[in-house]
Amino acid sequence: MDEDLRSLADRVRSESGGSAACEALLATEDTEDLAGVLTAPQQPLWAREVAAFRLGCAGDRRAFEALVLLLNHRDPERCVSASYALARLGDPRTPRAAAALATNTLRTAYALHPVRLLAELRAPESVPALTATLRRLLAPDDPHWRVALACVEGLGRLADPRARPTLEAARAHPRLTAAAEAALSRLA
Repeated sequence: MDEDLRSLADRVRSESGGSAACEALLATEDTEDLAGVLTAPQQPLWAREVAAFRLGCAGDRRAFEALVLLLNHRDPERCVSASYALARLGDPRTPRAAAALATNTLRTAYALHPVRLLAELRAPESVPALTATLRRLLAPDDPHWRVALACVEGLGRLADPRARPTLEAARAHPRLTAAAEAALSRLA
């Protein structure tokens, strides 16, 4: 079994109670069977996650909608697997979806993985979305400092000079200072 699938497999085996249906989804190579799980009624979340992950990693765009929903899930492990698969999917809608999730003020608590995905994608939407999210999170006493830190680190990876003013502002926040300095040192 592929190492990237192993962690997901261990988790969903537990969620499914070790069901035969779970083992079948993990083992099948039939993309039609996997896609059918995404559209069939009353499928458990773990089954939809396995199907979407496997299709996404295979570059099958039928997984896109399910992966975006999982990227916005309250369970961080589901977000991680969705982000991984979306990065490999190659769907041109992915950067816009990740930017929408990262900048949604009502879902900031769940924005960590969309922020990280934007940095990985290096899409035209990445820098504007990360700077907009970071600017908003620089407000005094904002509780989402981990998301802000991910924005700073992502902007450092992207090394786009448009991020300079926002990164300079981030230096004033004790939890962000070191990362902001490192990100600023990478700017062209």
